[in-house]
Amino acid sequence: MTLDVVDTIAGTSPAVVALRARRPQTRAQLQASFDALFSPVSTAHVTQLERELVAAFATRLTGVDRTSSFYADRALAADAAVARIVIDQAVHATTTGPFGSYIEVGLQGENTDGERYAPGPDVVHALGGRLAAALAHTHLLVYRPREAGTDDLDRLLQAGWDENGIVTLSQLVAFLAFQQRVVSGLRALDAVGVGIATDSDEEDAA
Repeated sequence: MTLDVVDTIAGTSPAVVALRARRPQTRAQLQASFDALFSPVSTAHVTQLERELVAAFATRLTGVDRTSSFYADRALAADAAVARIVIDQAVHATTTGPFGSYIEVGLQGENTDGERYAPGPDVVHALGGRLAAALAHTHLLVYRPREAGTDDLDRLLQAGWDENGIVTLSQLVAFLAFQQRVVSGLRALDAVGVGIATDSDEEDAA
């Protein structure tokens, strides 16, 4: 069996790897998404370095775990100096969430508010306006997804992103959130020995 990136990040037991392999299409599609985002046919709209840095930032915002370490290592390998700034920004911008306000009257009782992230002038100077805008938008999508609107897209356009790049950036953040949850779930299953129990059940059934 060929290990894919989720198996590599999760580092779970062979029993859990085998358990996951029972859904080969789902496994293959997740790997295909990773390949498309991190080994793209073209980096014309989002550079490889931007992908690595945004991944390190997004995953560190939501956890200190194997997924965030995986992408931090990739970003550091791509450009250590810039990656250290980006990871430091993620550490200081980490908060709880999600936050946001509903426009639907019946849901407004669930409105919550919290910290917003905006890179300071020194960070914008160090990273450049385009990457700084990408980090701010990533923070928005991670913590305040229902507030993202045309004004936020305009800020990206003004920072040098085009429509294709914005779509890719959004896909990247969405993929990372899903992948990070999958890895956490697999490790939780491993911790309670689910894969081992399931194999035993199959043997009993046979």
